[in-house]
Amino acid sequence: MGNSEDLLIQRLKDEVSAEAAFKELVSLYKERLYWHIRNMVKDHDDTHDVLQNTFLKIYRNINKFKGESQLFSWMYRIATNEAITFINKKAKRLQINSQELQDHLISSLESDVYFEGDEIQLKLQRAIASLPAKQQQVFNMKYFEELKYREIAEILETSEGALKASYHIAVKKIEEHLKNN
Repeated sequence: MGNSEDLLIQRLKDEVSAEAAFKELVSLYKERLYWHIRNMVKDHDDTHDVLQNTFLKIYRNINKFKGESQLFSWMYRIATNEAITFINKKAKRLQINSQELQDHLISSLESDVYFEGDEIQLKLQRAIASLPAKQQQVFNMKYFEELKYREIAEILETSEGALKASYHIAVKKIEEHLKNN
């Protein structure tokens, strides 16, 4: 763990400097966490809601952070769990399963003013949506966010070997999906 990260954590846990440190934390990580969440929930407005919940949870639980992982990994784990919870609640509220929700979210991307992709991007998103949730997460973190397997393993609390296999299978399924559609 880097020296500046240790200092930031100390400031976050100190009542006097916590507010300023938290603003710095948000400034440092909001864009990365936004795109991490956006890759999961697809919708811009939903992403902002999940991002706010994520930062709220980080703020409330910073004193429970033990430093056993990087701060970044801990926050990504919170963001991932918040996004999964959000998706599950939304699917339940709409009375559809998570795969149907994924299809609905991809369809709504076409009319999303914040989506800057073209037809190829939509096809890729459809292919990713056809994957099981865990493979989607691994693929998004590796392909779009360019995280290292070590970082993904820390975030998802799994082995690097399992992740490499999962990513490889995801890539094959995506290639197959794109060929057939």
